[in-house]
Amino acid sequence: MEQIDANTLGLLFAAVLVVAGVLSSLIATRFGAPLLFLFLLLGMLVGEDGPGGIKFDDFSTANLVGTAALAIILFDGGLRTKARAFRSVLAPAGLLATAGVLITALGVALAAMLLLGLSFAHAFLLGAIVASTDAAAVFFLMRSGGLRLRRRVNDTLEVESATNDPLAVFLVIALVTVLKPGGELGQSLWIIFIEQAFIGAAVGIAGGLLLSLALNRFTLPQGLTPIFVAGGALAIYSATYLMHGSGFLAVYLAGLVVANRPTRAVAGVTTFTDAATWLAQIVMFVLLGLLATPHRLLDVLWPALGIALVLIFIARPIAVVACLLPFRFSWLDKAFVSWVGLRGAVAIFLATIPVLAEMPNGLLFFDVAFFVVLVSLVLQGWTVRPVAKLLGVALPGADHPESRMELDLPGQMEQELVGYPVRPDSVYLRHPRLPVWAKLVMVVRGEAILMPDQVGEVAVGDYVYLLAPPRRVQGLDRLFSETDVERSENEVYFGEFVVPGATPLFEIALLYATDADPPHDMTAADAFIAAFGTPVVGDTIPLGAIELVARTVEDERVVEVGLRLQPEPPADKLKRLARRFRVRLPSLKRKAAMVDAPRPPP
Repeated sequence: MEQIDANTLGLLFAAVLVVAGVLSSLIATRFGAPLLFLFLLLGMLVGEDGPGGIKFDDFSTANLVGTAALAIILFDGGLRTKARAFRSVLAPAGLLATAGVLITALGVALAAMLLLGLSFAHAFLLGAIVASTDAAAVFFLMRSGGLRLRRRVNDTLEVESATNDPLAVFLVIALVTVLKPGGELGQSLWIIFIEQAFIGAAVGIAGGLLLSLALNRFTLPQGLTPIFVAGGALAIYSATYLMHGSGFLAVYLAGLVVANRPTRAVAGVTTFTDAATWLAQIVMFVLLGLLATPHRLLDVLWPALGIALVLIFIARPIAVVACLLPFRFSWLDKAFVSWVGLRGAVAIFLATIPVLAEMPNGLLFFDVAFFVVLVSLVLQGWTVRPVAKLLGVALPGADHPESRMELDLPGQMEQELVGYPVRPDSVYLRHPRLPVWAKLVMVVRGEAILMPDQVGEVAVGDYVYLLAPPRRVQGLDRLFSETDVERSENEVYFGEFVVPGATPLFEIALLYATDADPPHDMTAADAFIAAFGTPVVGDTIPLGAIELVARTVEDERVVEVGLRLQPEPPADKLKRLARRFRVRLPSLKRKAAMVDAPRPPP
């Protein structure tokens, strides 16, 4: 009976922790605190040195739970990544996920040698542990609070965080294998890495195709479909790991494949994985917080703080600048990408590997990595929004995905049914016109269900249901979620006038940019393709004294172009930023002319 009571008490305690973790999101929203940091703090409070007094040192269980949680988080990240976005940033994100990880690890290693007195091999192991950005932290911060970033910056950060784990995991496992007593590798490091990447990519793509095929072939009960997909994601990770491939890369690519193929029930699966991701993050961060011992962290306080600052202000920026130099990123874009190199559960998860391998410095690696994560989540996580606005990376307005309801239609994959509540500040009330590709199906008004010919004028409180292609649904978000204030901010950001992407460049030049002489056979949309390959919203190209801004992009082509007739000169932008920081920049006048200056299209 006492054993039963103890088990029940443990179950109650776990449930209370989860509920407290969920409710802590209200605190984070209210005060701007990084939510994942609160989960870690919650785990520490109930841990050995906190009021809870629970002694938890089962690194094996934490490693297993962390693995499963990260697999679900990365699969959900793949489900939310559009293939065109993935393709458009694959080269810069790929460099950040490989060369960027190596450069960051080397920078941290040099600091660890100086501050902790470690040998280069052990210092490089510590650098590898904290070198990769954390998918859970980046996904959460990029998608929380309605923050809208320029698509190229946003997609680069998300793809990098989802694909840089394989190299970090490979480096940590390889170094631990070599450094532990009697350890050695059976083959070349590069052969092992190529094998992991190739197997991970192959199994991930094949697993995603099989999941998509199964969803389209079999009709499962509605409640079991998301569970089937989540189980499939964990199976893909496990199978890849057993085949000596990168399981994290595999689950991300599997989610990417499922989301970008005509697949039934994707909306329901995404809703489930969104909830599962929240639970995974809560459980993972609380559990990792339980592992930490604050009195032990104090022993490495100053060297760990020094390593964290070197990582944030030196190693990460150098890696970003080196990797993004060949690509069309402004210096302000690079500064923001550097700042959002958040460390999180991945670093702590990797730090459990030396402990499990019983390395002499195992706990030192864990404590330093844990402290680095704390500093990163507090310093960087707390400031993502203001820094994005300060550097001009944030788009005006806010994302409101929570206002959209999605319903899958049986046997129909080219159209989906979406619903929106009509709020008092909905733009649609003032501009009641739908795009040609959207079709009104019904309106729910109170207890009445009205067909299109019965609706009359849409009113506040109505629920509007429409048919639309899945890839274009976000265009409806602006109609029903965007406020008039956000709309006016958009008009300021994207320029005073809007022209179709098919407008010839020379016609725009005749009216607004008389100092430009563009080719007569090039349209505005062609110019964006020539400059960027795959353009995204927010991309900018100069045309004489004005700027063209990609306002609406459909099927990888710019269909609406904003004209900024009086763009802010780069030098003025730098001075404005300096004034906000109260910094004098007399030596940067010549460099200021190059900041944010995009190259003209060929």
